[in-house]
Amino acid sequence: MRKIWLIIKREYLVRVRKKAFIVMTIVGPLLMAALMIVPTYLANETQELRTIAIEEDGFEFTNQIEDTDFLHFSKIPTEEATLLKNDFSESNYYALLYIMGDNFTLYSNQQISLTVSKTIENQLEQIIEHQKLKAAGIDLTILSEAQSTVHISTKIITEGGGTTNSKAEASMGIGFVCGILIYMFIFMYGTMVMRGVIEEKTSRIVEVIISSVKPFQLMMGKILGVALVGLTQFALWILLTIAIASFAELMFMDEGSMTTELNSTQQSILLSELSNLTGGINLMQIFVSFIFYFLAGYLMYSSLFAAVGSAVDAEADTQQFVLPITIPLILAFILIQPIMENPDGPLAFWMSIIPFTSPVIMMVRLPFGVATWELALSMGVLILSFVLTTYLAGKIYRTGILMYGKKTSYKELWKWLSYKE
Repeated sequence: MRKIWLIIKREYLVRVRKKAFIVMTIVGPLLMAALMIVPTYLANETQELRTIAIEEDGFEFTNQIEDTDFLHFSKIPTEEATLLKNDFSESNYYALLYIMGDNFTLYSNQQISLTVSKTIENQLEQIIEHQKLKAAGIDLTILSEAQSTVHISTKIITEGGGTTNSKAEASMGIGFVCGILIYMFIFMYGTMVMRGVIEEKTSRIVEVIISSVKPFQLMMGKILGVALVGLTQFALWILLTIAIASFAELMFMDEGSMTTELNSTQQSILLSELSNLTGGINLMQIFVSFIFYFLAGYLMYSSLFAAVGSAVDAEADTQQFVLPITIPLILAFILIQPIMENPDGPLAFWMSIIPFTSPVIMMVRLPFGVATWELALSMGVLILSFVLTTYLAGKIYRTGILMYGKKTSYKELWKWLSYKE
């Protein structure tokens, strides 16, 4: 155990002292925030006001088409419209809407945006619909007043007979984020183990290390060391995110007691809204389960990645072995959306029990509510699978770590598994 601890310590310190680790730890939360904020900001900023010319014999549609935030409509004479149809180069118009009876045509000197065409289509459809209703003698005012909005509040009945608020949107959001993070972390840190094994093998450093420790001890030390690196980075990301949020709040906080009181009221309202939004979701259970599935899923997959790393001489040779290992994980990622649509179905149940997909799928299901026995069964199967895969990976690692210059096949791997200790 002391030797494993020394390897863990070495793997941990070597990685956390690297500039790449420090940079990614600091920049990571900023990149995640930018990934969520920047696309929305750019989408809004790049929207420019476009002017649509209208040619119509009369004002039947022209007077009823309304401007939007990004579209302005302007009726032009027939002579000007005729010139536009031949040449848009000297014009400030984005497109020309030609209306002839019930026929509508958009002319432009470029590919017309789908958003623009859909916006115009929706307005024209609404105008025609209102015209038909008027022709049928229906008062549009009465029809408008008759329109109603219904909001259904959902409640979850607890085991004690009480009820809690339920928000499907919050459950889907939390489940999606947790599933994506587990998927990313397993891939990121699992491949880190594989690359570390390949580097030590190709540089022949492993031959010196094996003279002092057993191959299985080396593999476990490397896996656990990288796991601690992942936990450290994850914890630092959480702390930095909280620090950035607190700093932003202080920067934008207005001065004065009235403003402070207002901010306090706004914060109370915000906390109340967050409480209502996450009602019925056991956040502590999700947090604890996230740590468990991250560790257990990583340990299971990283042992397989370590075995692959020991079986090859270069990273380019890993593809034939990595693909079968990662297919279940990729399948789980692809099925996140269908699982959220039916979190209690048989597909969701079995994929949250099968150990190769359970780290992602169970985290997607948890915000929707999962029976205690299902969660316990999933965790138990995952732990047993980790023990089994680590044992099998250890047998491959023990033989493959000292093999050089030979192309490894699946047949060769089977021979290594069948060797007696």
